[in-house]
Amino acid sequence: MLPDRAFFDRLAEAAKAETLPRFRIGTSVANKLEGGFDPVTEADQSAEAAIRALIERHFPEHGILGEEHGNVGLDREHVWVIDPIDGTRAFISGLPVWGTLIGLYRNGEAIMGLMDQPFTGERYFADGRETVYRGPGGEQVLSTRACKSLSDAVLFTTSPHLYTGDFKTRYEALQSKVRLFRYGCDCYAFALLAAGHVDLVIECGLKPYDVGGLIPLIEQAGGIITNWQGGPAEMGGEVIAAGSAELHAQALEILKG
Repeated sequence: MLPDRAFFDRLAEAAKAETLPRFRIGTSVANKLEGGFDPVTEADQSAEAAIRALIERHFPEHGILGEEHGNVGLDREHVWVIDPIDGTRAFISGLPVWGTLIGLYRNGEAIMGLMDQPFTGERYFADGRETVYRGPGGEQVLSTRACKSLSDAVLFTTSPHLYTGDFKTRYEALQSKVRLFRYGCDCYAFALLAAGHVDLVIECGLKPYDVGGLIPLIEQAGGIITNWQGGPAEMGGEVIAAGSAELHAQALEILKG
């Protein structure tokens, strides 16, 4: 049995109850990375715990892959992929472009997904057939924009400073071809692509939980999301999302090197 939209909403509301009260109040931050900065907050940990508790109660036969509390049953047919706060740096900076990501994989393929931004009141959900937006603008079924040329495209990436070596060379070659590029929106950029406001999102070094909830949003709105070699994006790594097949092919040719 698969979950329905109502259950995904319950998961999002459970996470929201933990994250939103801790946003913009100067919450304490711990660093997970020795020699660098990989922040985690109490909101991250408590939100994932709340999500997992509901899944374990209602779908005990499913596996869970989570950022903060480890993994269980990754060899099962259905596996939930959870990032309680994607964009923790934005969260601790007071910038409302972070989101809660919840994806459901079946035999390794992302089939349902949700991105929730509780501060702006926006929720994006892919149910296996279509991607639906609910927020201040009401409710609507989403579709990506039919941009067919890099010279007309709007591109987002979290930060150009994340690319090094050959990845940096390839990314900069692509960036030089687009009409407009912007930085710093984490998962929110993917949601904007699904909604037809952005044409390309390029990322590197992603984990499965960074992208698992987003893949269905893009695909079921008519877009394409793969790794930089054109293969599945479910395991993360270097990822490209495009609103049209033509644009994806043009960008992928550059990113393949």
